[in-house]
This record gives sequence, C-alpha cells and structure tokens, in this order.
Amino acid sequence: MIRMGWIGCGRHARQMLLPQLGRNDIRIASLCDRDGAALSRTAEEYGVTASYDDFREMIAAGGIDAVGMAVGPDLHRAAAIAALEAGLPVFMEKPPAADAAGAREVAEAARRAGKPVMVGFMKRYSTGNRIAMNTLKGGDFGNVLGITGAYMTAPTYFEGEPDYTGFYLHHCVHYMDLIPWFAGEDFGDMQIRSASPAPGKLLLHLNFTTEGGVIGNVVMGTVQSRGTPMEEIRIMGDHARLHVDNIIDVSLYRDPPFKADDPEARLDPAFDTLSWRPNFTAAANEDHKGYAALLSDVAAVLRGDTRAVPDIEDGVRAMERLERMIAQIDA
Repeated sequence: MIRMGWIGCGRHARQMLLPQLGRNDIRIASLCDRDGAALSRTAEEYGVTASYDDFREMIAAGGIDAVGMAVGPDLHRAAAIAALEAGLPVFMEKPPAADAAGAREVAEAARRAGKPVMVGFMKRYSTGNRIAMNTLKGGDFGNVLGITGAYMTAPTYFEGEPDYTGFYLHHCVHYMDLIPWFAGEDFGDMQIRSASPAPGKLLLHLNFTTEGGVIGNVVMGTVQSRGTPMEEIRIMGDHARLHVDNIIDVSLYRDPPFKADDPEARLDPAFDTLSWRPNFTAAANEDHKGYAALLSDVAAVLRGDTRAVPDIEDGVRAMERLERMIAQIDA
C-alpha cells in the first residue's frame, strides 16, 4: 500500500479527493494543515496519528512514499518543490502555481528529481469528456475541425473590490487544459473579448486557431448562477458532431438519411444519433466529475505503471495559455 503525506484538509480535499485514496490502495500516513480544527477533524476521520502544521516538518519526518496536496497555488509550488527535493513524487490539485514561472520551477524540480508531478485536471476524466475523447480516438469521427466550449460560474470568487485572480486560477485554468486536449494541439492565434455588466461579473469569449487548422471559441464567465447549466462542449468534424452537456449528457451526430418519405424508416446505429446519459438510480458508486478516475491513474503511476495522467508539463502549458488570455483582458 502506498503511504501518502497529504497537505490541506479543506472542504474540497475532504469531500472530493481524500475519499478516493483508500479505494486505490493509498493510505494517508500523515496530514498537514495550518487550520488546527480542520486538521484534527480529518485526522480523526481517517485514523491518522501523524499530524503537522508545517509541510516541511511532515516531509522531514519521513514514513511516506508520496505527497498529495490541495491548498493554494503558492503553497502548491513551494510544497511540491520541497517534496521533490526529498525524492518524493507529487500529486497536486490545480493550479500548480500562482503563475507560469512558478509552474516552470516545479517542472524543473521534477526533472532534477526524476519524479512525477501529477496535476488535478479532472475535466479530462469527467465521464462525458472521456466518452467524447475515446470517440475521437476511435477513428470514425475523423479530424476535429472546430470546438466550442462554455464553462460558467456565479460571481462567488469576490468580496468587496473585485479581483478575478481566483476565477482565472481555479476556474478558467480547467479549460486552458481541456480544450487543447480535445483539439490535440496548442492554441495558436488567440483573441479575447470581454464584457462586464457590473463589478464582479465578467464574461469572456476566447477565439482561437491552432497550427493544424482547428478553430474554436471558449466562453467563460461569472455571470450565471451555479444552479444553471454550467458546461457544454461542441466538437465539430466533417458530417460528425459531438455534444457534451454538463459532463453527463453525450450525443454523437452523424449524417442520417431523411425518414419522412421512407416507409421502412428505422433507427440505424450506423447513421442516427447515439446518446448516453448515466443512470443515477443504479446501485453504483460512480463519480462523473472525474476525481475517482483521476486518482486511480495517479495511484497506478505511484506504483510504477504508465498512465496518461496530466502532469506538471501540462500544468505549465495551461498556465502559459492562461497568462496569454489575462494579458489580453488587461491590455
């Protein structure tokens, strides 16, 4: 069993990440958080006796095979580098740092240590997105020609004077990873348009092309309630289109024949629309957000297997794209 030292006992870690560790043969051997109440509560919940309020002390104490963390971007950078310097592989939530320069520092530390740093871009693992990517890889869809994505949220990142840093780092960075992943290559030309109807409310349209000719548009903003549909992906090919709505509704449209004048008309799986939606009444412990599948691959890498887990190099690229976007907004 893999012994992990975990940094960060906040709500996100406790609800989304830590529950996935045990099912993947990862034991939480030590915990670290500066919030004493959160640390004690989490240690009691998972039966952890080694608790620290300083990540350096936790790493120096030993008895762990890897370090995991879900804290702030500055601490992600510092703690990841400290773990790597101690010869330990790392899993960290996104973003990997507060800026691209910090992410590159982590990447360089990973290269020096020869240890993996895996980053929590779980959107790649969300059920609908995985189905869509596997469909693209299957060969029948053909080349991707265009992508439209929308990822919205409410203005929950702000108190008092608006500061969009949290929105950029914790929200927008997801699609700085996901959309190029679907396109199969990096953004080339990028144009940003923005609208702000009131302080704290921001709507962005990012238009892009890639070197291979994919064109697209990414819409992100803080002008929608979190109770409304938050995500939609549209991937267009030649007489083929994939729709993914809210990561759980998937439709594949092809080139179906007209049916009104055909007395033998029927549904043809070779041409008509295919769709999928999870059965939420099934007695299955399924995580459609993607955290379970992500941590399963992380555990496999920690055991020495090969998995296509988003790594620190993906984190660097996502942060570089994000900074290109922000620079145009601020220009």
